[in-house]
Amino acid sequence: MKTSPWYRRLCVALLASAAGLLVSPVLAQTRPIELEDLFRLKRVSDPQISPDGTRVAYVVTDVLKDENRTNADIWVINADGSGEPRKLTASPKRDAHPRWSPDGKWIAFESTRDGEGQIFLLPVGGGEPRKVTTLSTGAGQAVWAPDGKSLAFVSAVFPEFSDKPFKESDKLNKEKQDARDKSKVKARIFTKLLYRHWDSWVEDKRQHLFVVPIAADGTPGEPRDVTPGENDAVPTSSTFSAGDEFAFSPDGKEIVFSAPPAVLREQAWSTNHDVWSVNLATGARKNLTEGNAAADGLPRFSPDGKLLAYRAQARAGFEADKWSLWVLDRATGQRRSVTGAWDQSVSSFTWAPDSKSLFIEAQENAAEPVWSVAVTGGEVKRLVTGGVNSDVSVSADGKWIAFAQQRLTQPTEIARFRLGDAAPQTLTRTNADQLAMLALAKPESVTVKGAGGTPVQLWIVKPPGFDPAKKYPLVFWVHGGPQSAFLDSWSTRWNVQVWAAQGYVVSMANPRGSTGFGQKFTDEISHDWGGKVYEDLMACLAHMEQQPYVDTTRMAAAGASYGGYMMNWFNGHTDKFKCIVNHDGVYNFDSMYGTTEEVWFDEWEHGKPWENHASAKFSPHLYAANFKTPTLIIHNELDFRVPIGEGQALFTTLQRKGIASKFLSFPDEGHWVLKPQNSELWHQTIFEWLDGYLKK
Repeated sequence: MKTSPWYRRLCVALLASAAGLLVSPVLAQTRPIELEDLFRLKRVSDPQISPDGTRVAYVVTDVLKDENRTNADIWVINADGSGEPRKLTASPKRDAHPRWSPDGKWIAFESTRDGEGQIFLLPVGGGEPRKVTTLSTGAGQAVWAPDGKSLAFVSAVFPEFSDKPFKESDKLNKEKQDARDKSKVKARIFTKLLYRHWDSWVEDKRQHLFVVPIAADGTPGEPRDVTPGENDAVPTSSTFSAGDEFAFSPDGKEIVFSAPPAVLREQAWSTNHDVWSVNLATGARKNLTEGNAAADGLPRFSPDGKLLAYRAQARAGFEADKWSLWVLDRATGQRRSVTGAWDQSVSSFTWAPDSKSLFIEAQENAAEPVWSVAVTGGEVKRLVTGGVNSDVSVSADGKWIAFAQQRLTQPTEIARFRLGDAAPQTLTRTNADQLAMLALAKPESVTVKGAGGTPVQLWIVKPPGFDPAKKYPLVFWVHGGPQSAFLDSWSTRWNVQVWAAQGYVVSMANPRGSTGFGQKFTDEISHDWGGKVYEDLMACLAHMEQQPYVDTTRMAAAGASYGGYMMNWFNGHTDKFKCIVNHDGVYNFDSMYGTTEEVWFDEWEHGKPWENHASAKFSPHLYAANFKTPTLIIHNELDFRVPIGEGQALFTTLQRKGIASKFLSFPDEGHWVLKPQNSELWHQTIFEWLDGYLKK
């Protein structure tokens, strides 16, 4: 049997350990991770089990740094891990979102190989991909009907043409967009909010669902807009989306989807989303979750068609409320919660084939296990623990699942878990050769007493070759959200291994507001951005100061989004840090409210600026008189979530006060820095800034 290089190296390491050697040949060859390694490592995602259970399709994304972009292709591997993975697409552009046809003969996927993203079909038995859609507005997120005779997909169209026959509406869409693109006048006119979102100008387009017939030989028919009108048919905010937010009924007669209840001016400050159904024969729509003013989403029919499961929040206006799993009885219309008593928030879920249970993805204590729960309710049971496990796909016989698995020391790979086994099996080892060369630090997790004695989880990552007899500079991270968490997961942006390899001890706290530690813990940051959470963070910093290997005269802080807000709060409330790195941080609550797009977030967290809101005292700009810490500001021109004015106002303040400061801004990036060459400059600028203050 032919063995792969990673397997041979593993055998060498195991033999060396068994022989009692102090240093194995593998470990002796390792080196600290470099920034370039972050670009060399491939990014694995989206596992999909074939209908016969013999194969798993998935996506591998390569970083093409010289071209300042990424490229994704679809791969397949045998479900039992035998043989070598096989690359199915080789386009120089993005091929992603693979979905098997029910008979296993085709894989539908989205691709930008012809420019605008469109849907293609790949014959699994061999042959070239076939183009399914040619919409002028593009197409994505293909989902098969249960009988394999049609596909549903999403396209952003001008709604005023959506009730016309397809050829006419597509022609009008193209003419309107072409006229805009060619016009020398680039002015925009708005009459309601949400005219821009995250990093894009939405203007007056709407996300609609289409259905296209597919013949047995793969020949497509004419697409049909099944959700015409002024409204979106899928959530436009990632806050309310957990993947494909629509699904066919088992009999193929209807599609369910999640969307706002109507096109209202309130959409910019309302979190309300409902689950809708559309009859594909008549076009009639029905609101299935009317009455809940909060968010409902991710509708999925049970395989037997009797139940409809979905996620739901309870508190209107609160985007970080707990997501519970609900089921709707299609015969009676009765709704009930399956996980109402469970104090974790459902990230996503998938039905078991017997319609008696569901697999759940949900965070817990800085990890994300896979869970199972009976549809009748009851105890939620852990199936897979360790790291972050997501994108669950279930085999047709219900005996095993495939999923994406990652850790702070491991980029994402595809794993499988057979129900009843003790542990999962790793199927792919996409980055094994690269990782075998790297000395990655093993993270430590400790618990610190925060405000009021509440336990706070804290990650500690030490530099490669750590010597406990030495003292190291500390970089103290604060995460964004603020309702999110530092998880046991790999990051392609803020990668703690790359930072630690610069010679720093890095600590990452999960204070109040963090997710996965119970909803009460998450709730306790709202209206209190500089209160208990600040005490939690200071308690974690005090813990690090007590460690004999930390040089307390060389400490820095870094954070993005809410973490950037806390950098500003630090600047006004502590002088413990030699320097600060502030990425896209909130500086002034009033200006943030007036320029952000998702207004519901600011209204829940702080209230309306023209009303009395007690949390206004936590706006960092009020404490600028106390600022004294040198600060690197990174803020980008396409960041519509925390607009660039927040960074500009902070920079003006620091410069006017004579405080050492530097401003890095990317005109082609939004809330995150995603393009490879931009990421390279981002890292280089940060490390130069830190080195200038921590390594003198």
